[in-house]
Amino acid sequence: MATIKEIARECGVSVATVSNILNHKPGAGEDTRKRVMEKVKEMNYHPNTIARNLKTKNSRSIGVIVEDMTIFSIPDIVDGITEHCEEEKYQILLINLRLFKKYEDTYYHRDDYYPIVRDEIGQLIGKQVEGIIYVAAHERTMKCIPEDLPVPAVMAYGYTRSEKVPSVVVDDEDGAYQIVQHIIDQGHRRIGVITGKRDSPHMQDRLLGYQKALFQNEILYNPEFVCTGDWFRDSGYAGADYLLKKNVTAIFCMNDLMAGGVYDRLEELKLRPGQDISVAGYDNRELSGYYKPPLSTIMLPLHDIGYAASELMIKMLRGERLELEDNIQKIKCCPLIRKSVKKI
Repeated sequence: MATIKEIARECGVSVATVSNILNHKPGAGEDTRKRVMEKVKEMNYHPNTIARNLKTKNSRSIGVIVEDMTIFSIPDIVDGITEHCEEEKYQILLINLRLFKKYEDTYYHRDDYYPIVRDEIGQLIGKQVEGIIYVAAHERTMKCIPEDLPVPAVMAYGYTRSEKVPSVVVDDEDGAYQIVQHIIDQGHRRIGVITGKRDSPHMQDRLLGYQKALFQNEILYNPEFVCTGDWFRDSGYAGADYLLKKNVTAIFCMNDLMAGGVYDRLEELKLRPGQDISVAGYDNRELSGYYKPPLSTIMLPLHDIGYAASELMIKMLRGERLELEDNIQKIKCCPLIRKSVKKI
């Protein structure tokens, strides 16, 4: 690969002149500039960014650590980070920890993987990244990012409960409120709910949104209409049996997989979703649009979470003040109204 010295020799100018032209600095005549750039292209010259970064301490790169690229939520978050970084002329260095592949969801409640995270952070800092964005697979509180990092850090799709590391999360309470309000607007008052796991922040906030919609519409909250699920299809199947015995007219599932389980059981019982019993989901997994009928659900703002995390990172790098309550930014969801909720 050609060097600046070789470019300068071929063009009959000094190394400083070539360097100034490549860095868009004034001083060189137009003819010289044109001659140098033509030679750069001809000799296939590429700048040594590592050497330049070591000299300027400005790599224009962000380290992005993700828990597992196979989890449905993570690619869209990374895409949002990438889009904003492209706009700001930053590159990302991506690390995939593959935690779900190794441990499934058991690692959600452990901290023995923290040393792995901190080792990867150390390696990224060694590569001169200007900041770190950690992308979780499932919202929960994590202390895996050290407080004393020499670079700023942001948590996407998880909570740090830290004054130094901001968190960007889904506004799950508002999302659940929106979809339950839609069910109520269709005339339903006996609305069952199949939750996720009890210890999940997603579940807790979505239950608050469900309760808020009932309260604002003067519908008494009935604990017997709440069935605990586990995010998987089988718990939706079992929950359907439980709630149908309670004579509910609609079932709100806290994710689309459990809604699929409800559809499975209704089909066995010769009941039609959206006609005999209304069903709504949450997450807007790709499969939800292929249910029969297509499922009314809530679209997670995953891309926007990534984009917002990158925005916070760039603001921190610029020394701007972050106006966040409890150092948390919540991103609103969007309802997708299809044909699974009947007007009564």
